[in-house]
Amino acid sequence: MDWHLNKITLYGQNNPKGFTIKTGIMKNSLINFVFRPFLVFVFISFWTTTSAQTEKKDKRLVEDSKDGIKDFIHTDSLMKNLFNHAYGYVIFPNVGKGAIGVGGASGGGTVFEKKAVVGKAQMTQVTVGFQFGGQAYREVIFFEDKKTLDQFKENKVEFSAQVSAVAAKAGASGNVKYSSGILIFTQQKGGLMYEASVGGQKFKYTAF
Repeated sequence: MDWHLNKITLYGQNNPKGFTIKTGIMKNSLINFVFRPFLVFVFISFWTTTSAQTEKKDKRLVEDSKDGIKDFIHTDSLMKNLFNHAYGYVIFPNVGKGAIGVGGASGGGTVFEKKAVVGKAQMTQVTVGFQFGGQAYREVIFFEDKKTLDQFKENKVEFSAQVSAVAAKAGASGNVKYSSGILIFTQQKGGLMYEASVGGQKFKYTAF
C-alpha cells in the first residue's frame, strides 16, 4: 500500500492497475450523507414551528378584531350600518400610544372585504405635539369602495397630520360622511390622552 496526500492507492493480484480512493471525497460524501438530512430536518422543524406560531397569532388577532367590532356596535348601535354596508374595513383591536412631547403608536389589525377576512395590517405612527399619559384604544377604518380598499392593500394610504378620527360614542356615527372614501373611528380603552389625532399613521398590508 502506497500512501499519498489525500488519496490511498491499493495494489494486489485482483487489482493490477491499482484502486485509488480519494479521502477528501470520502470525507465530503460522509458529511453530506450525515449532515444534509439533519440540516433539512432542522430547517423544516424551524419553519413548521414558526408557521404554527404565526398562524396562532393571526387567529388571535382575528378573534380580537371581531370582539372589537362588537364593542364598537355596543357603544354606538348605529355603527352596525357602517359595518354592514361599507365595502371593507380594517380594525385594530389594540393600539398602544403614549408619551410626552413625541408620541408613537402601533398595532396589528384585521382587514375585511365584504365582511370576509382577507388579510392583516400593521399600523405605525409618530406624532409631535403635547400629549400626556398613555392610551390604549381600538381603531376602525371604513373603506367606501373597492378602489379605496385596493389602495390600502397596495400600502398607498397614509394619514396626514390634519386627519382626525371620530370618537365612538352613542349616536356619533349618525351624521358622519366619508372623506376621500375613508371614515375613521377610535374607541379609547383606558388612560389619558390630550390629543386623539390619527395623523401620521402608516400601514403595511399582508394578505392571508
